[in-house]
Amino acid sequence: MVSQLLDQARPGVYAIGMEQVNVLEAKTQLSRLLARVEQGEEIVIARDGKPVAILTPAVKRLPRVPGRLKGKITIGDDFDDPLPEEFWLGEP
Repeated sequence: MVSQLLDQARPGVYAIGMEQVNVLEAKTQLSRLLARVEQGEEIVIARDGKPVAILTPAVKRLPRVPGRLKGKITIGDDFDDPLPEEFWLGEP
């Protein structure tokens, strides 16, 4: 979907508000670009004016909390029973 948006957009200006930089600029200014991405910006990296990649903020994962789903998941008593013969034969 993003590639479709990039194909339809004007060079350097994207519907999502992304700025385009060329590969050389990205290589020499990577630290500055990453600082901007950390602030929530998305930046397109292009080669010969054609979009190649998008720098986007990494998604923060919530910490795992043991027992968070306690009481919300149930496992049937027949969970480990053998499957019926119809299952193996592909019958409905």
